[in-house]
Amino acid sequence: MPAVLEAKNVTKVFGGGFLSREQENIAVNDISMSLDQKNPKIIAVAGESGSGKTTLARLLLGIANPTSGSVEYDGKNLKDISRTQRREFRREVQPIFQDPYGSYNPFYKVDHVLFSPINNFKMAENRDEAVYMVNQALEMVGLVPAETLGRLPHQLSGGQRQRVMVARALLLKPRVILADEPVSAVDASLRATILDAVSRLNKELGIAVVYVTHDLTTAYQISDEIMILYKGNLVEAGDVETVIKNPKHPYTQLLIDSIPEADPNKKWGKLDMKKTQEKIVTAPSVGWRK
Repeated sequence: MPAVLEAKNVTKVFGGGFLSREQENIAVNDISMSLDQKNPKIIAVAGESGSGKTTLARLLLGIANPTSGSVEYDGKNLKDISRTQRREFRREVQPIFQDPYGSYNPFYKVDHVLFSPINNFKMAENRDEAVYMVNQALEMVGLVPAETLGRLPHQLSGGQRQRVMVARALLLKPRVILADEPVSAVDASLRATILDAVSRLNKELGIAVVYVTHDLTTAYQISDEIMILYKGNLVEAGDVETVIKNPKHPYTQLLIDSIPEADPNKKWGKLDMKKTQEKIVTAPSVGWRK
């Protein structure tokens, strides 16, 4: 049985070319990953800004095409699937973006982003069934329907708006959710609530999740596996417990050492930063590590 979503040796290059004045930039370099529906996991894709995380996410969503390699949905190359199959792909692979405000029309009530996908994909027989589905989805992410529906986007907090987008993704009964920095734009006090909602979708509904983040603490909190990207390369990957507690690549070690603790005099690690930076430049990519 093929994976529901799989990247096979994908590379994405920007710029360069015979007539281009731009310098070639390899945003993603020969990366593979697989999301299995039979054993759905939360896989974190972590790294600093510019590491290739968001580009990889765009490739998985079919928003961008790889320069080489392929992204496959149910064993079929996204470039080759039919219009009907692409429509099904759009329903079954749902994104949750960093800034939810950009997904709202400020002149429409938040109801619009919830009822539109139900109507577009003809998921309810009538209005009553659609209302029931929306209420269930909102409650699943910890929102009270009566306090959420009927409001304009600016009348909700950032955390509430983000949870509405998680509910929207849930409405479509996806097989995969791709969450690109879903908690970086909300207050720390709300992050746990949103991450808990994402985790519940995985554990209770069997939805595979790709969690794109620069924050190793939240990745460690909710993920089963983790991929560490550096300048477009996969430098370390595997079980999150093993990678975080016993990192092998110097870049992973540097990320972990940079995590602040409540006591400012302590760190997760005690690396010599200059020597570590030198090691990162020369260290090879190690790929998946089981």
